Amino acid sequence: MLSKTLIKELSKLGSVSELNEVISFSRSVVEGKAKASLSVGQKVYVVQKTKKTLGTIKKIAIKKAVVELPQGSYRVPLSMLEVAQIELDKAYL
Repeated sequence: MLSKTLIKELSKLGSVSELNEVISFSRSVVEGKAKASLSVGQKVYVVQKTKKTLGTIKKIAIKKAVVELPQGSYRVPLSMLEVAQIELDKAYL
């Protein structure tokens, strides 16, 4: 949820190029947070528009990770990965 202050500041931006800078920055923040929460061997879901597929991370690069899925290994953008609930359950035991 966006705060009222953030909404006001975004509304003050005067040009499309400034908005594009904000979009670029927000995408880099999302990628950074995604990478910080992921590790090799971790179970993750690859999230697509209509489905989520469970897989295991084999390698993490700057913007993408190699994920072993039932269909084979794929290079997946970090923004499409979501930590599987299985991992969260183990952390609380």
